Amino acid sequence: MRLFLLPISARRSLLYCEKLHEKAASERTLLDKVTIKANQTWAAWEKDEKAPWNWKKKITIYGNHALKRIPYEEWGLKTIPALTARRKKAIVEGREKYHVVFPGLYLHRDKVPEILKKLALERQAMHRSKMIWSIVGMPLSAPFMLIPIIPNLPFFYLVFRAYSHWKALTGSKHLEFLLRHNLPTLNPSAELDEVYTAGLMYPTRAISRAAPRPTRQQAQEVARVVEQQTNDGTEDVMVLQRWNGKLIAEQFKLPDMEVEIERAVEQVENAIKGKEELMEEKMELERATAKPGQTAKDALPKEILKSEKEKEKEIHKKAEDIAEENNNRGQNEGVEKK
Repeated sequence: MRLFLLPISARRSLLYCEKLHEKAASERTLLDKVTIKANQTWAAWEKDEKAPWNWKKKITIYGNHALKRIPYEEWGLKTIPALTARRKKAIVEGREKYHVVFPGLYLHRDKVPEILKKLALERQAMHRSKMIWSIVGMPLSAPFMLIPIIPNLPFFYLVFRAYSHWKALTGSKHLEFLLRHNLPTLNPSAELDEVYTAGLMYPTRAISRAAPRPTRQQAQEVARVVEQQTNDGTEDVMVLQRWNGKLIAEQFKLPDMEVEIERAVEQVENAIKGKEELMEEKMELERATAKPGQTAKDALPKEILKSEKEKEKEIHKKAEDIAEENNNRGQNEGVEKK
């Protein structure tokens, strides 16, 4: 089984699990059948323009807008299948193989286990809590069944959210079990490096398709520029374009991946943009409240400023001491070699 870890920005990554195969009709559980039926009904409503006041299509429009607001981390965890007893036994016995595929130039190998652990553990309590509250809310939405013609939308929404949180929770537990048994194998992908580089080199998908594939040297140079833009990890910058999701999905013949990437890119772009706007508002507020020629920091009491300056001096002193110690160690090692 392949798990794709795709960096969306320098600090945020999407996890996507490849579907091995579709279950045969005879192998489908009741939950599988209900899920398939719900998806088919939703798709039919999106195209239905004959309903009174066009209510079916309007519901899908608002519904799709609400789905876009579900965090991409939740969608990613939902792609990981539940950990069955048979699969757990296969993992313990070493018969089940898992591989994490990621762009090695845009995501350092030593960071991958930490990111996977964070994705596995960070949201478990939240998914469990929200799943319970969704289940509790279902009976409370029962009175809406009295409304004629229109189905009980609040009830079905709560059902969907409970199912979604359950799927994300089971996916996170599956990933946690893998990490506990020192799985999966890390596989940096040169193909992903090429697609990521093309997305950063070219402005559109059409130009990227027509242009030659980036060379390894070009990919390394673009990755170096991205690393510089992060200012040693202090800034978050985008490394994946929304239109590039289709190219990645085509590269690995995983059409469902395209939607997940586009959703994740949109959410991360909005998050970074929101942070930048917040910083700009903060700077404007500082300029408006400060005296002429003075920033908000200058207006702080002298005692606080003195304390802050002493802290800065202490930090610089420690940095100089460490640098001097490393320099002396290097000189001593050179003398010993001679």
